[in-house]
Amino acid sequence: MRLSVIVSTYNKPHDLERVLHGYAAQTDRAFELLVADDGSGPETAAVIERVRGQAGLPVVHVWHEDRGFRKSEIMNRAIVASTGDYLLFTDGDSIPRADLVATHRALARPGAYLAGGYLKLSDQASKAITVDDVRAGRMVDLRWLRANGWRPGRRALRLVRSPVLAAALDRLTPTAPLFAGNNASVWREAMFAANGFDMEMGYGGLDRAVGYRLVNLGVRGIQVRHRAVCMHLHHQRPYKDAEGMRRNREILESIRRTGQTRARRGIAELEADASLRILRE
Repeated sequence: MRLSVIVSTYNKPHDLERVLHGYAAQTDRAFELLVADDGSGPETAAVIERVRGQAGLPVVHVWHEDRGFRKSEIMNRAIVASTGDYLLFTDGDSIPRADLVATHRALARPGAYLAGGYLKLSDQASKAITVDDVRAGRMVDLRWLRANGWRPGRRALRLVRSPVLAAALDRLTPTAPLFAGNNASVWREAMFAANGFDMEMGYGGLDRAVGYRLVNLGVRGIQVRHRAVCMHLHHQRPYKDAEGMRRNREILESIRRTGQTRARRGIAELEADASLRILRE
């Protein structure tokens, strides 16, 4: 299996740096890493170059100019630029546990996508995490997290390290295996069958729409939230738009009601973009 990891980002270089070091610290390093950059400034390019040098981590930087929220489009560009036959999607604010890639690879199944899990960190804990903490894996250590102001409560169960217990919890959880953009994986051919991400959708549900279309295609979701884990850094969302989210909800309902299997404006509708840059290492 050739595996590609696609990380979305937009003007969060400090977060992205820690995330990239998280992928450099993976127990399974046999993957291609692409950063789908929705028009970030030069600080993001500098972070990618720095991590390449410090961690020896090859990164494909897929960038287009900033013309508003166009995450769906840059994700589609990254999918096209990827070379893996299996794709793992995540965000530039979600630091992976060291076994994330290995877990997705081991649990991948024909005709299925994997729905991983994440834990939302407090602002205090998010700010406390350094690159060294990521490299050492301290950001998933409950004692360290509690010492830095995070109180997980029952969510601590998502950090269990026993594969047997984690698998049992995934079977028992009532949470549906929804396709979430910060921790989900699927076969490349299935993403093309679903026509990728819908470029008509703004923030709020664009990844869930992919999951609904995959299900309509007969691709089943597998719950792995206790086995495939990443830590979500706290941040504000100034790009949230109430009217756009309402429209997205209508699109999601339409997909479920009509059985739609392909994005209306997705990979097949990508047009030439003179600003597009694909920088490979």
